[in-house]
Amino acid sequence: MPARIVRSVSRSALVLAAACCGLAPAAHAQDAQSPPVNSALTAPLFYQLLIGEIELSEGSPGNAYQVILDAARKTNDQQLYRRATDIALQARAGDQALAAVKAWRGAWPDSRDALRYQVQLLIALNRVPEAVEPLQRLIDVSPPAERPLLISVAPRLFARAADKRAAAKALEDALGGYVKEPATATAARVAIARGWLLAQDTALALELTQQAHAADPSAEGPALVALEMLPTTPQAEAIVTATLAANPGNNAVRMLYARVLGGGQRHADAIAQLEIVARNAPTLAAPWLSLGALHLELRQPQEATTALKKFVQLAQAADAPAASASAPAASAAQAAPSAPAASAARPLVDGTAQVDDEDDDDDAPSTSDAGLIQAYLLLAQAAEMQGDYAQAETWLGKIDSTTRALEVQVRRASLLARQGRIDEARAVIRQTPERNPADVRAKLLAEAQILREAKRWDDAYAVMAAANKQFPNDPDLLYEQAMLAEKLGRFDDMERELRRVIEIAPNFQHAYNALGYSLAERNVRLEEARALIKKALEIRPGDPFITDSLGWVEYRMGNREEAVRLLRQAYGSRPDVEIAVHLAEVLWVSGQRDEARQILRDARKRDASNEVLVETIARLQVDL
Repeated sequence: MPARIVRSVSRSALVLAAACCGLAPAAHAQDAQSPPVNSALTAPLFYQLLIGEIELSEGSPGNAYQVILDAARKTNDQQLYRRATDIALQARAGDQALAAVKAWRGAWPDSRDALRYQVQLLIALNRVPEAVEPLQRLIDVSPPAERPLLISVAPRLFARAADKRAAAKALEDALGGYVKEPATATAARVAIARGWLLAQDTALALELTQQAHAADPSAEGPALVALEMLPTTPQAEAIVTATLAANPGNNAVRMLYARVLGGGQRHADAIAQLEIVARNAPTLAAPWLSLGALHLELRQPQEATTALKKFVQLAQAADAPAASASAPAASAAQAAPSAPAASAARPLVDGTAQVDDEDDDDDAPSTSDAGLIQAYLLLAQAAEMQGDYAQAETWLGKIDSTTRALEVQVRRASLLARQGRIDEARAVIRQTPERNPADVRAKLLAEAQILREAKRWDDAYAVMAAANKQFPNDPDLLYEQAMLAEKLGRFDDMERELRRVIEIAPNFQHAYNALGYSLAERNVRLEEARALIKKALEIRPGDPFITDSLGWVEYRMGNREEAVRLLRQAYGSRPDVEIAVHLAEVLWVSGQRDEARQILRDARKRDASNEVLVETIARLQVDL
């Protein structure tokens, strides 16, 4: 071997060559009375392994693969088979990796590692039907206690397949036999259902999930699949509620259920579930943060403050080890302030701008601190809602995090804007440093919202127009510009921009809903308005704001009974002020005036300054 090559061999290559599984002698000292144990690593084998590692380090993975695989065949050593496979994978040579795994299985037919590699490689190479046999064998050779978990994670492997229907069929073929075995029946049914859900065959996935639940009513697996379906498949909710009825103490499923309900704008229902979790586990911090966020969305700042202070108390008492779980739990509720308004007439709630942290900064807050930071931001928002700006600043002062600096400054800007100091508020936002493009986008949204709250529609529209030039074809930004065009009475511009959103993002339900609602509000093209709103409901079944829009268009079309039914449904899911106003107006003109007065009184308690509420009371001449 030339000296220059020997000198270039890294220490790691030598260690790898010498320490392959079963080839190196034991590291511990030999018993003085025991005969020495000779290593299986002979000089020629050591030389062969060394050459393989040198080839790899010199940039010749193909040669390294051949050398190491030959050594594996000679020794039948599993670690060498694995090494050959990894070298091929490193070189992105999938067929060679699969050949190594097949040789590995030839020498070790029941190696669980080899079987795992084979399943994953076949799926990655789009040879999905061939993965059935190794997956079945992997389950069979695993200890019985591990089989349900192994079956449960199988859909994750097949989720990477390009052909989702082929993947679902392969899962069904591989796991069908385990449905007949009591120990694995539920896991198998759930896994197969998840496969068909990934293939977007919701009807079949629902049927299989229902079968799994019927066979084991207290199992949480079917409920978890049902929760994945729930946003688009309302029938799945019965599985979730029945599971919780059978096992009321399953706080994990109940928290996830609350999160889905919150994401679907069913805040009152979500609060009810979180209150049960809080009763079940009084020392658990997580539900209190979610409760605070949801109460805030319902414009109930006092209730929000109580819940959030409880969260802070519990999180700090426990040194916040579980607080991090609450931040994701509250995310569905927290998304709402920055999400597009549900209808053309509804502004964004409180002007909260969502900030996406795309990079992992070294100084990012720990996950336990993240929950507390979120709580302080929400407490500041609750104080602001009550006009206590000094207390809001006190809460913001408790946050010391560079990664959340933009959120803090946006909230400070909102405080200034509430006091009429609009230009100062804009300056605070503009002067906040940006770490990434997401910060730039968030700042533009926040500035536009400040102007929107101040009813400076032209200025807000100009900011959003600039944002759309900087971030073209962003459906959220286009949607916001359309909503501002509506405020300016530029309905042709609004419709053009909303149709552009629909073209870019066909499942953007807010665009269909906003356009339909705007047509209904102006009492024009009502058939088209109803079709648009129904399309939005197809995308987001059960959404109370979209249901409210459909109720409103039915009212405009003279279908009062249907309008009342839909508006009651929407108001029951989310007692929003504007939904209340719509329901009350339809009840008023239908002669049910006592109930209408009560609904308007409740709405006034929640937000007496709401423009739609004030205008409706005056127009109907309601004496409250």
